[in-house]
Amino acid sequence: MTATVPPTPSDPPIPDPAGRVELPPGTTLTDSRFVNDDLLPVPLARRRWTTYNFTALWVGMAHNIPSWLLASGLVALGMDWKQAVFTIALANVIVLAPMLLTGHAGPKYGIPFPVLARASFGLRGANLPALIRAGVACAWFGIQTWIGGQGIFVLLGKLFGGWAEASEVGGQPWTLWVCFVLFWALELAIIHRGMETLRRFENWAAPFVIVGALVLLVWIANKAGGLGPLLDQPSKLGWGADFWPVFFPSLMGMIAFWSTLSLNIPDFTRFGAGQRAQVRGQTLGLPTTMTLFALLSVFVTSGSQAVYGAPVWDPVALAGKTDNVFGLLFALVTVLVATISVNIAANVVSPAYDLANLAPRLISFRTGALITGVVGVLIMPWKLTETPELYIFTWLGLVGGLLGTVAGILIADYWIVRRTALDLPGLYTPGGRYWYTSGWNLRAVAAFLVGGVLAVGGSHSASGKGPFPEDGLIPFLEPLADYGWAVGLAASLVVYVALMAGHRRA
Repeated sequence: MTATVPPTPSDPPIPDPAGRVELPPGTTLTDSRFVNDDLLPVPLARRRWTTYNFTALWVGMAHNIPSWLLASGLVALGMDWKQAVFTIALANVIVLAPMLLTGHAGPKYGIPFPVLARASFGLRGANLPALIRAGVACAWFGIQTWIGGQGIFVLLGKLFGGWAEASEVGGQPWTLWVCFVLFWALELAIIHRGMETLRRFENWAAPFVIVGALVLLVWIANKAGGLGPLLDQPSKLGWGADFWPVFFPSLMGMIAFWSTLSLNIPDFTRFGAGQRAQVRGQTLGLPTTMTLFALLSVFVTSGSQAVYGAPVWDPVALAGKTDNVFGLLFALVTVLVATISVNIAANVVSPAYDLANLAPRLISFRTGALITGVVGVLIMPWKLTETPELYIFTWLGLVGGLLGTVAGILIADYWIVRRTALDLPGLYTPGGRYWYTSGWNLRAVAAFLVGGVLAVGGSHSASGKGPFPEDGLIPFLEPLADYGWAVGLAASLVVYVALMAGHRRA
C-alpha cells in the first residue's frame, strides 16, 4: 500500500493564526511502512498544552533523584558548592537553546521527533537517529527505575524492618527485586493510558515534588539548627589550572543530562497551543528549576553534615533516617511521584515513538513503551552510576557527543536549509521530496559520521577508572573529547549545511 498523492500546490495546507499547520482536508496517508495513528500530525483541535503544562512538565522531570545527585557528583570531583551550582546552571541555559530550536516544529506541524528527522535523514534514514535516541532512553529508563525501586526498598524497610536482611537473589535481597518490579509495572500502567494522562499527571506531580523537597529542607535545617559546615568548605580545585580540566567535561556532562530531550522535545511540543506556550514554558521550567534544585540539594546536604557528621547526598537515605511514620510515608510517596514523573516523560515517550517509527505497522505507541520497559531492564544500565567518573565523564559524555551530533543536523536542516518550511504530507510519502536515495539522505549520514567521530573519537578514561584508553580511542582527537556535545553539534551542523548547499530546498 502507498500513500495517496499529496495535494497539489493549488491546495496547500493553510496555517491557523498561530502559524500552526495540519494536513489539508481530504489527505489520507495509508502506507503502513511510514504511518500509524501515533506518528500522524496532531490535529489543531488537540494542540492545547499551555505555558503551565510545559513548565509543569519540566518541573516534574527536573525534580528527581539523579538530578539531586548531580551536585554531589561535582562536589565529589573537587568543586565547592558554588562551582557545582554554577556549572549546572550554565549547562541548562546552554541546552535550552537547541531545546527551543528543535521544539519549534512541534506546535507548528504537530509531528514527533522521528518524523521531523525524516526531513533531514530521509524516511528510512530517520531510523538511525531514532534508534540512537531510543537506546539512550532505554538505558535511562533502567537507571531511573532501579533508583526508584531502591528508594521504595529503603523507605519500606524503615517502616517494616528486616527487608535488607532478606535472602538474596542475583546478589540483591529479593525484597528489593519486588520493589523494582512493582515500580516498573506502575510506570508502564500510567504510560499505557496515553499522553493526555501524562499531561494531567505532570500537572499535579510538579507542585507535589516541590513541596516534598522543601519539607526535607525544613526538616534537616530544624535538626541542624542551620545549614551546617558544607557551605563553608573550600574548593579542592580553586579557580585556576586545576579547575578548568574538570569544569569543561563536567559542563558537557551536565548538558548531556538533558541533551536527550533536546532531540525529542517535539514529542511534547506537538501538543502545544502555540510557539509562545512552548518557549515560555520551557524557559520558565528548565534552567530555573535545575538551578534551584541543585541549590536545594546542596543546602539539604549541608544540613545533613551538621547533623550526622558526614554529608548525606542521597535524599532517600536521608529521609530514611527519620523514625516518624508519617514522614517516611510522605517521603515514599514523594520518591514515587518524582521518579515516575521524569522516567515516563523523559525515557518512555521518546522510544515509544522511535520504535513506532521503525515499524509503524507492527508497533504502536503503547507497544513501543512496553518494549522500552523490557529493554531498559535487560541491559542493566544502573552500573553506569557506580562512580562519578563513569557516570559523568563516560556515560553522559559519550551520550552527549552522539546526541549533540544529531541535534546539529536537525537544527541545520530545519532552520538553515528549510527555514522552518516543511512539506507535511511529504514526511509520510515514499518517493516524495524526503525520499532522497532509497529513503536515505546520505549527506545527513556523512555529517553524522564526521560529527560523531570528532565528538567521541577521543573518548578517554583515567587509568583504571573507565572503559577507554588513557590517551583516547583516537589519540589525536583526545583534546576534543572534553567538549563532545559542542563539537558534535557544531561539526555536524557545518558539514550538513555545506553538503546540502546544492540540494533543492523543500
